[in-house]
Amino acid sequence: MAAAARRLVVGLTGASGAVYGVRLLQRARALGVSTHLVATPAGVLNVHHELGLDRAALDALADESHAPGDVGACIASGSFATAAMVVAPCSMKSLAAIAHGLGDNLLTRAADVTLKERRRLILMVRETPLNLAHLRNMVAATEMGAIVFPPLPAFYHRPTTIDELVDETVERVLELAGIEAATPKAWPGL
Repeated sequence: MAAAARRLVVGLTGASGAVYGVRLLQRARALGVSTHLVATPAGVLNVHHELGLDRAALDALADESHAPGDVGACIASGSFATAAMVVAPCSMKSLAAIAHGLGDNLLTRAADVTLKERRRLILMVRETPLNLAHLRNMVAATEMGAIVFPPLPAFYHRPTTIDELVDETVERVLELAGIEAATPKAWPGL
């Protein structure tokens, strides 16, 4: 597999569901996929609140970690080829910035670069219920080429633990990102 196909940008924002970003980083590493992480300050707070991890522990899960203010980082340029970018979880604030092309931090700049280069941008949006602004921002992001992927669990594989629900969602996202070694469970049919 080419180097770009083995490279994944992971954004982590302040929405609930930090476990998705953390598990994505863990699984990517297990599959030999290089990861570049950018976590917003609210994302780091949420990782600590939901999972008990500090910034150093989160950064250790990625091959490279970038500060959100470092808009000169490699992932801010289209010349830095990647398989895809996943924002897991994606807050409504980050969704709005991405949908309106506001590259005001490294996460939203990297997302903008992903879109302009016509690479896959997967947004694991986390909010409920949704208001009209949320829905319109999802439409705008989709029209630009993003994939809106709320982490809604599937139950046909009969999960018995939260870990199984999270793992299956992460496998589906990795497959969508073009990671061939991902192993989501297929619907077996009736």
